[in-house]
Amino acid sequence: MRVHNMHHFSENHTYCVYRDFCLGSVDGRMLSQVYQPMIGAFAVSLYHLLVQQVPLEQVGYSAAEQQRKLFLTLGLEPSEKGKKYMIEQTSRLEAVGLLQTHRMYLPENDDYMYEYELQPPLSPAEFFKTQHLTLLLRDKIGKFAVLALQEQLWSREKGIIASKSMNKENISVVFYDIFELNAHSIDYELEQAIEEVSISRQTSLHMNEESFNYADIILRFPRNSSNRVFVEGLRYNGEQLGAVNYIARKYELSVQDLCRLLDEDGVFSPDGGILQQEIEYKANLFFRQGKKRQEERQLQGGKVISLRQPEVTPSSDLPVEHAVQMEFYVEVPPQFMKKCDIHQYNMMLRNEPYTRLLKTFFPGSVPDNLLDIFEKIDHNYKLPGEVINVLIHYLMALLTSGGEQRINRNFVDAIASNMLMKQVSTYEQAVQYIREQSKVKNRSEVAATSAPRPKTNYGRPVKAKPEIQIVQRSAEHEGVSEEEFAELIKMAEQMQANKKNGR
Repeated sequence: MRVHNMHHFSENHTYCVYRDFCLGSVDGRMLSQVYQPMIGAFAVSLYHLLVQQVPLEQVGYSAAEQQRKLFLTLGLEPSEKGKKYMIEQTSRLEAVGLLQTHRMYLPENDDYMYEYELQPPLSPAEFFKTQHLTLLLRDKIGKFAVLALQEQLWSREKGIIASKSMNKENISVVFYDIFELNAHSIDYELEQAIEEVSISRQTSLHMNEESFNYADIILRFPRNSSNRVFVEGLRYNGEQLGAVNYIARKYELSVQDLCRLLDEDGVFSPDGGILQQEIEYKANLFFRQGKKRQEERQLQGGKVISLRQPEVTPSSDLPVEHAVQMEFYVEVPPQFMKKCDIHQYNMMLRNEPYTRLLKTFFPGSVPDNLLDIFEKIDHNYKLPGEVINVLIHYLMALLTSGGEQRINRNFVDAIASNMLMKQVSTYEQAVQYIREQSKVKNRSEVAATSAPRPKTNYGRPVKAKPEIQIVQRSAEHEGVSEEEFAELIKMAEQMQANKKNGR
């Protein structure tokens, strides 16, 4: 039992016991001869006391009572020493698999309640197949005592039964050979009642560890929040609590993030119901922000690790140079034509790190935004270095092909994401991928150039605008002489004088 604050475990707290089995003669002997040497007589006495809290002829829950009854029956004082001793004994029972302790928060009393769920002792065959329990018993009583105890608990075959030469045949009959059920009449009420009773216990016991129960949420939710009354309503609404857990699992929210999300405005309707669209939208924002911060931390961590790595590695740890088959050769870009041949270029793509490959494409330093793009692909997407090199080659080929495509973060992320979805993990797969992309691009360009002009007005072609002829300057009239210029000035003055006289 993990209790860090003694005020949360006292004689005033209530408790109940759950048991779904009954002890038999073999169970009693296992407790006294096997479990008692391992955990002590006081822990076994506490186990028997908890078993008796539920009537022996029944299974299920006991009545809720104060833990003062346990302290007084066991002769323990409800002091700090007595509470620590009680916690130690329950922990011993939990360690050997005889007990599971659950703590439940009661918001109406602002206090805790404890549930002691008992487990039956293992049978002799199961116990001695459990290695850690057998080794613990050996450490307590010794190896030969363990072997003797196993012989006492197991009654072996005697006489002719122990013969190994007998041929055993199973001649048992099955259920439907003897009994016949009326399958035409189905009692839906009985099935529903049985299902409700069984599910009520299974949901509390076998709840997914990743899901959050009501106590996990209400303990961390602020008391002065305006949404607290709606969150308290989740205790009695399993459907709404399941929807909250679904959103938490979908967007990988911790219980603290879930409480902050439920404290936001606009996630509950006036009647206390959860607004599914609003809460999913806000949860998605939490998820995206957390993902971005995690990517930044991974990126910075990758930079620190790369800086701490030694620059010179031993000769035995040098990377092996891989050859490239001729069928997977790519063409040499124009800027590398005079620097290397096709064999050298493909070997560089296959074996060089992407940081050194980028330097060969730029005469000066590599732009920082381009380095950031490929650092993200390397550290976050975990693409192999050879695949990143082929991606760089493909992007540079797009730039030098005369197209208008620009390299930006979204464009590169789209290509890298497509590679990840197609599980491109080797150099050969990457080369095959860019060849297919080039074929698709060429087909789309051919289709765009050969496509007919779009028609409007229900299929009738739109009239094109008339072409306006531009007057070309001839070689004969390249300039104006002085006499012609003086005559033009004189004509302009006369026109101005006539205009004034007309007024």
